[in-house]
Amino acid sequence: MAFGQPRIEYKTNAQMRTMHDAGLVLSRALDAAVAAAAPGVTTKQLDDVFAAVLNEAGAKSNFLGYHGFPATICTSVNEEVVHGIPGGKVLNDGDIISIDGGAIVDGWHSDSARTVIVGKADPEDQRLSDVTHAAMWRGIAALTTGTHVGDIGAAIDDYVSSVPGKPLGILEDYVGHGIGSEMHMAPDVLNYRTSHRGPKIKPGLCLAIEPMLVRGSIETAVLEDDWTIVTTDGKRSCQWEHSVAVHEKGIWVLSAPDGGAEHLVPLGVVPVPIP
Repeated sequence: MAFGQPRIEYKTNAQMRTMHDAGLVLSRALDAAVAAAAPGVTTKQLDDVFAAVLNEAGAKSNFLGYHGFPATICTSVNEEVVHGIPGGKVLNDGDIISIDGGAIVDGWHSDSARTVIVGKADPEDQRLSDVTHAAMWRGIAALTTGTHVGDIGAAIDDYVSSVPGKPLGILEDYVGHGIGSEMHMAPDVLNYRTSHRGPKIKPGLCLAIEPMLVRGSIETAVLEDDWTIVTTDGKRSCQWEHSVAVHEKGIWVLSAPDGGAEHLVPLGVVPVPIP
């Protein structure tokens, strides 16, 4: 351990393959939750759909019970940024919802989030989701071109700031993280450019890359449930996330069935299965 720095866990290929197994279960569970998101559906119903897929696969939730969190997914609607608790909230036409979940297989974790616009989309909400999604993939691609973890945030920031139209805000209070034998581990993965380069990118590093963008101010507050984070100006927000592994042959998106090929190849990056 470097003085004052938390130790980073570097995974073996076998461990990363198990993390991919967890990521595949997670991807199927998110597929089901996303498909179920429709006007009139409650966020608790989405949680039930997600949990059923994990149970059928024999996987465990890494959200349920985490510091007392009472559900298997976070459902963050409209001005809710992250950590929204599923319950009786009914989805309405035009809502934007981020569904964030995780799974554990044989002690190894995965973490991923998707944003869904329910029913008819406001064009600005669609733009918000599209830009966040594209920014995430540019952050992932930076694992192959960068040398340090800080290059991920720089790539995300550079892309978001280059998009024409009304500027979108990148949250700074909530960031990505390392993942492996625990859900949240070192290092932090910032979504914005700073002078801090962070640790070197090298084989065995596994990261959850999750930009969170807002249509207004990046100021946030925590609701009385001590979990749900909201924008203080009430403007809408968005989150996309994937877990990614770096190995000696390249990178592989652990929470995508194709390793991320659909979105990385157009960026000039060909993901390589874990040996």
